[in-house]
Amino acid sequence: MTEIATARRSRITPEREAELYGAVLDLLREVGYDALTMDAVAARTRSSKATLYRQWGGKAELVAKAVRHSKPGGFGLEEIDTGSLRGDLHALTLRSDDCEMEQNSALMRGLAMAVHGNPDLLKAFREHLVEPEIAEFRRIVRRAVERGEVSADNPAAGFMMHMMLGAFVARTLLDEQPPTQAFLLSYIDAVVLPALGAPVS
Repeated sequence: MTEIATARRSRITPEREAELYGAVLDLLREVGYDALTMDAVAARTRSSKATLYRQWGGKAELVAKAVRHSKPGGFGLEEIDTGSLRGDLHALTLRSDDCEMEQNSALMRGLAMAVHGNPDLLKAFREHLVEPEIAEFRRIVRRAVERGEVSADNPAAGFMMHMMLGAFVARTLLDEQPPTQAFLLSYIDAVVLPALGAPVS
């Protein structure tokens, strides 16, 4: 049964999968999570609803994977290795331009509200977004420890993800502006690296 399920799930090409994810994100921006339906996704993407359910199981997993797929820092973080923690974090930030950051920030604000009232979405987000990104940030911090940039017992190391997410939230909440490359690069140098005891230059 597992082999059959895997075969079924592999029928969609990577190009088609990316197209579907793009359509899901467009619909999310238009109507929000609660009003998004699998019928609407099927119509927008000219897919059968049965195919969508067979491939993703339901709306929560489809949305979580679409958001994960759209994040330049979400996929391919393992490819970033500049030789320094500062270089890695700057390279990660520069993978999204200001327009993409503004769009993603607005999208995530809307989804954050939906997560609180939807256990399935919360579970999918933790599985496909939160836990993988925490693991990847831990890996780049561990690499910085191995290089001698960060002390292994630095208590701030466990809060890397909190600090990076905090920048996005605070920028909108306190400054009433979207996050930008310039803001995040300054934040990394002024807040994240000093907290970790890592070189800023």
